[in-house]
Amino acid sequence: MPRFLTLVRIDERNAPTDAPGPEFDERMGALFEEISKAGVMLDTAGLAPTAEGTRITWSEGKFSYTDGPFTESKEVIGGYSISRCKDKAEALEWAKRFLEIHPEHWEVTVEVREIAEG
Repeated sequence: MPRFLTLVRIDERNAPTDAPGPEFDERMGALFEEISKAGVMLDTAGLAPTAEGTRITWSEGKFSYTDGPFTESKEVIGGYSISRCKDKAEALEWAKRFLEIHPEHWEVTVEVREIAEG
């Protein structure tokens, strides 16, 4: 069965400041438990803010380093998951269920891509 990488994209500069509440954590925990018991979830994590990151660029045979935050980026990757699904439709359904848990006034985007094997 193919593996899929889901990238969670957020606008770090306009991220919600309000905490989603305990019901959010409960719903997210229930979804993660369900997806794990189904044997779909292989790994997932949130990422530290870009202020704590460094970009390394290779150009014209030289390295350059840029410490965060990356103000030129409107959207950044805030987290990821790796899942094993029967097809892309199943991966998209899990991603949709993940998004539906978030408060309606939040803006969160996920990108689902199949991992190239071999």
